[in-house]
Amino acid sequence: MNYIQLIEQERYQIYALKKAKHSQEDIATLLNRSPSTISREIRRNKGLRGHHPKQAQAFCSSRRQEAHKTIKVTDEVWAG
Repeated sequence: MNYIQLIEQERYQIYALKKAKHSQEDIATLLNRSPSTISREIRRNKGLRGHHPKQAQAFCSSRRQEAHKTIKVTDEVWAG
């Protein structure tokens, strides 16, 4: 199973559904995502005043930008 990151629109949907008192399982079903994905999104991207989509997108973008990129070493490079 391939992992597809949440997009900004989905973060706004999560925010609206949480405000409407939907459970994480309901939100996951509506967005066709795993409940653990929703749980992780809310846990990792909340600020001092809870989960807000604009702030969550900024946190995600920051983490992506700071992530170390792996370099694949081919046989040609090893033989070099």
